This record gives sequence, C-alpha cells and structure tokens, in this order.
Amino acid sequence: MNALTDLKSLTSISEKWLGDHTRAVYPDALQELFPNGMMKAAQNEIASWKGYEPTQLRDLADVASTGGVASVVYKDESTRFGLGSFKALGGAYAVLKYLSDTLTEQLGRAVSIAEIRSGILAKEAAKITVTTATDGNHGRSVAWGAQMAGCRCRIYIHREVSKGREDAMAAFGAEIIRIDGDYDESVRLAAKDAAENNWQVISDTSYDGYLDVPRYVMAGYTVMVREILDEMREPPTHVIIQAGVGGLAAAICASFWAELGEKRPRFIVTESEHADCIIESMRQQKPSHVEVKEETIMAGLSCGEISLIAWEILSRGVSGVATLPDDAVAPAMRIMAAKDIEAGECAVPGIITLLAISKDAKMMEALSLDSNSRVLVFGCEGATDPELYRSIIEG
Repeated sequence: MNALTDLKSLTSISEKWLGDHTRAVYPDALQELFPNGMMKAAQNEIASWKGYEPTQLRDLADVASTGGVASVVYKDESTRFGLGSFKALGGAYAVLKYLSDTLTEQLGRAVSIAEIRSGILAKEAAKITVTTATDGNHGRSVAWGAQMAGCRCRIYIHREVSKGREDAMAAFGAEIIRIDGDYDESVRLAAKDAAENNWQVISDTSYDGYLDVPRYVMAGYTVMVREILDEMREPPTHVIIQAGVGGLAAAICASFWAELGEKRPRFIVTESEHADCIIESMRQQKPSHVEVKEETIMAGLSCGEISLIAWEILSRGVSGVATLPDDAVAPAMRIMAAKDIEAGECAVPGIITLLAISKDAKMMEALSLDSNSRVLVFGCEGATDPELYRSIIEG
C-alpha cells in the first residue's frame, strides 16, 4: 500500500455531528455581527503591507483520488509574511486597527493604519499596551503587529507551549509570561491583568462585552478567501477547516457566505477529540465549555470554549463537525513533507478528516461528498516550531 492508503486506514473520527446546509444569502443578523464591509476593509489594508503576497493553493490530486472526490486544494499558509501561519493576518491587523481607533479618539481626528505603520505617531503608540493569551501563532502575530505599531506587548502562554514558539514571540520584542495552567487559564489571567492595568486584550476569542477586537482578528483571516476566489476557476463545493475556539472557521465560513450567497460551499469543521467545544456546542445548541483533560499534539486547537461570534456564525452555517484523535497527525505531516510541503501539526486535520469521512458511505452521502466534489482544506501553519517539527517528521 502507498502512504496515503496507509493513512486512510489509520484515520478515524471520534465523534460526528451533522446539520442542515442552509442555501440562503448571508443572513442580516450575521451582516450586523460580522459585516462584509469589515472583511473588505481588512483585505484591502493587509494587501498594502510590505511583503504581502497571496499564499499558494496546492493541488493534492492523490489525496482527492484516495478520498473519492474530484479535487483537493490545500491553502498553504506556511509562508505567510514569514511568520509561518495564517495567524499573521489576524492578530497584527487587530493591533493596528485598535491603535487606529484609539488614537483617532485620543487625538480628535481620523488616524489611519497607514499613518500608524509609518511611525509618525510612535510617541503616542508607545503609551499603549496590548496583550493576549496564545498557544503560539496568534501571539507571534500580535507581537509582530505591536512591533509595526510601536506599542508595548505582553503575552501569556500556558505550560504546554514550546520554548521555540515562546522565543519566536519574544523576538518581536514582546514580554512573555508563562503560567502553570492550560490555555483557558492563560486567557483568564490575561483578561484579569489587562483590566487591572488598562491594557487591551487582542484575541479572536469573543464573549459578552468583548466583540470588536475579535471581529478585527477574524476580518484579517478573510484575506485567504479573497485569494482563493481570485485564483480558483470554480469555487469549492466543500470546505473542511480546523477549529480551536472557532475564529478561523467562522471567519472563512462567513466570508464565503457573504461572497457566494446561495452558492456557498458546504462547511465541515474538524477539531481535536481532546478539545471538542464546537461539537459539544452544536449538540447543546448553545455555546459550551469543555474541560481539556489531555493536550492534543495539535496545540493550536487545544481550546475548551467556543468564541461567541464563532458560535453565531457556525451554528447557522455548518453542515457537519468531526472530532479527531491524534494518531494520524504525524503520519499526515510526513506525507506532506514528502511532497515538499511544510505542514505543521495544525495544518493536516482537513486532509485527515476527508480520508476518514471517505470510509463512511452514509456520511459521504449526508455531506454530498462524491466524485464531483471540489474540496478545500487549510494548511494553516508550517514549521512554527522548527525543532518540534523536525522531531515529528524524523520520528
């Protein structure tokens, strides 16, 4: 057997949830919550940044053949702005947009993001502190955005975040605080300290009273949809996308929905069985928290609570949710490496999920996956921790 056939035999779905696919225009309620104009503004701004270029769409014909679909296209974010992940689009944009809003209010005149990036307002920016909790990639983006803006940055990480990812954030001048707890605890501590010190939390995790900044983060992510639709001759019929708190998944779902309306692709979310807050929320039909009792190898997906904005979008727009064990992650990474594609731990769930679904005829039928389907998956990161990546690829 070839490597992909071996991988297919290894892949499995721990749990699944199937919902109805809504064939409708982007709902007014979502347009109010996460407007298309906000997405467009982020797309236009980020496209003007130094070093911007669309990331590659890679055709995985062998994965498509093994999975029984017409095509599989992999959005390779390993080269994004040299930061190695899609997160470069969100956190950095949100930092700059927050400073634009704040200095506009403080100075009593419109302050553009371009003006902030120019350094003209460095003295004013230096008085502002942004903070976040992270598994690594988001914090790196926030630190980069703070460096561009000239403001101070304080980042909270939990006990499982690797030293390599810590060092990557510190390289942009951020102050790093490591706690002896999990991701959700780091989120709570960052919020507490920010409230006490008048710092601004920059997170894609939204909750009551904290919606604006997460919207900016998510708006940055939609750059990928603009690039995908500009390059693909036909839009995908299906999107399989990984989720932690759901910010990425919801942003991509909303952007496709706003752009394509009734012709939008079916949307399938995949998450770790160790941090399954998306599927639990779908089952409970409300935003739900799960306790992360065991860390997944997919560190960026180790989140126990769904973002409020993500819930509002995904609860309306998702056709299915699957949870995955860790077993197939390393083999899938090695298969991608053999194709000269640098895929980190969080980059391969879409491929694993498709191959697992392809073994279940009833699930394929329920999701309308067949030999005519054009599937889009997201390679959301490269080797963001090179030492860890090498140990997995060579292991």
